[in-house]
Amino acid sequence: MAEVIENILTRKDFVSDQEVRWCPGCGDYAILSQVQKVFPTLGIPKHKFLIVSGIGCSSRFPYYMDCYGFHSIHGRAPAIATGAKLSNPDLSVWVITGDGDAMSIGGNHFIHVLRRNIDMNILLFNNRIYGLTKGQYSPTSEIGKKTVSTPMGSLDYPFNPPALALGSGGTFVARALDKEVKFMGSVIAESHNHKGTSFVEIYQNCNIFNDGAFANLTNRETKFSAKIILEDGKPMLFGDENNFGLKLDGSSLKVIEIGDKYSIDDALVHNVSDKNLGILISEMTYNENLPVPFGVFYKEDKLTYDDLMVKQIDDALISKGEPDLQSLVDGFETWEVK
Repeated sequence: MAEVIENILTRKDFVSDQEVRWCPGCGDYAILSQVQKVFPTLGIPKHKFLIVSGIGCSSRFPYYMDCYGFHSIHGRAPAIATGAKLSNPDLSVWVITGDGDAMSIGGNHFIHVLRRNIDMNILLFNNRIYGLTKGQYSPTSEIGKKTVSTPMGSLDYPFNPPALALGSGGTFVARALDKEVKFMGSVIAESHNHKGTSFVEIYQNCNIFNDGAFANLTNRETKFSAKIILEDGKPMLFGDENNFGLKLDGSSLKVIEIGDKYSIDDALVHNVSDKNLGILISEMTYNENLPVPFGVFYKEDKLTYDDLMVKQIDDALISKGEPDLQSLVDGFETWEVK
């Protein structure tokens, strides 16, 4: 239940006095602005927000938010956030990470925090490049990507963060886009409302080292045919006039044109509770024949690690009584050396 807040919070309450030191034009500014707008609407006292970040451009985020924050070490933000949440269950914990921080050195921590279903929120800024270290290819860079570290093109197949999240047991998986700010804000707010680990991938333009990586998703001429907005319980339609849809073809998705042959009724209806559908949607990401999906791919209600831990402690107190620290230190077998 949201705590009663005497003073109504506004965006200004979450703007810190630190100079924002991202490159001019970076997509991180839009994400920061939306988080600062969303936080006051969540009904949580300011002192109960905690932002934990790793290493990278995105990980400067805690400095720019006027609330509790922890700029941690490379890839380990989920582990530190887990400790903070389990020690302070009332905190609203947010992990800010990037495609390099989360998918490379932090990959192990990423999959296990999702597996445990800790009640926290993860925002992954994905620009498909290493920005802070000056433009090397990242785990999400597309195959053939030419960078300073892959001058002839990357040979690595890219990680697909939503697919990895679903494969790790993620209970809330979504995607947003930096330039679609209102929609991004609604996805961030919905992730907060989820009880468990929520994961939101945010496509974010790095205008210095990977400018235009998502141009087809933002250009007026192409964006309506290049992406699809997912709405639970509604047909999966896209195009300038919603004149295209998605339909199951065996165990795969295919594009249909709404007209003489197909009607809206033939289009697949999105169901956020269908994990199989969520997996199919996540696999659309690098498929050039399908639009790029945005919105909530999948969510489910599932007991959190936090709740299970509290219950286990309560059960232990009932069965074993109040703990005695000294007896715990002594253990069952002690001896004296003379």
